[in-house]
Amino acid sequence: MNNKKYLEVAKKVDREKLYKPAEALQLLPQTKRAKFDESVDLGIKLDVDTVKNPSIRGTVVLPAGSGKQRKVAVITNPSRVKEAEDAGASIAGAADLIEKIKGGFFDFDIVIASPDMMAEVGKLGKILGTKGLMPNPKAGTVTPEIGKAVAEFRGGKVEFKMDKGGAVHLGIGKVSFSAEQLHQNLKAAVGAISHAKPSGHKGGAFVKSVTISTTMGPGIKIDPRLMVEEASA
Repeated sequence: MNNKKYLEVAKKVDREKLYKPAEALQLLPQTKRAKFDESVDLGIKLDVDTVKNPSIRGTVVLPAGSGKQRKVAVITNPSRVKEAEDAGASIAGAADLIEKIKGGFFDFDIVIASPDMMAEVGKLGKILGTKGLMPNPKAGTVTPEIGKAVAEFRGGKVEFKMDKGGAVHLGIGKVSFSAEQLHQNLKAAVGAISHAKPSGHKGGAFVKSVTISTTMGPGIKIDPRLMVEEASA
């Protein structure tokens, strides 16, 4: 995409304005530039000491779905492989799947493991960890409820994790979604991130800024106070 096209759509956004959530979502489709169905990205800056609280993370179920078909791999006891497959896992296995991943198999977007397999899954730490795919209880990817977890992650459950700069970025849908669908997903995501506030947090508002954008478009700033109020209602 060329710079000229970007500058054209950027003119539609007042960079100094804090938009109401509904206003921002109405403006969003006007900022798309690509011919494909662009993703809608949410960026949240948190008021947090990243040294004292380096890991703020969790999951949120997006009511309208994520708009992405994600491939789920499940590492579980052999007796539960069929349960995982019936729930929609792209691939499921035990020691055999672990060996396959060691050999370079990565045709999946998320890995879910049952607790009884974590001793073996730990051997994949260096391989999955560098790709951000290591199962983790806080992310809901280590669970005894295999079938439920697979269904949720395929249906719109997404993980969020703060980066080293104190920001959280995640996709909340597609430009083709209706404004109401994106509004539902936006409120759910902001609500979940707000609830991840550390118990000892001091100072002002935990959510400092909220910005949405299409994959190729400019950022649209949303009033963080109004957004948190809506998400908490």
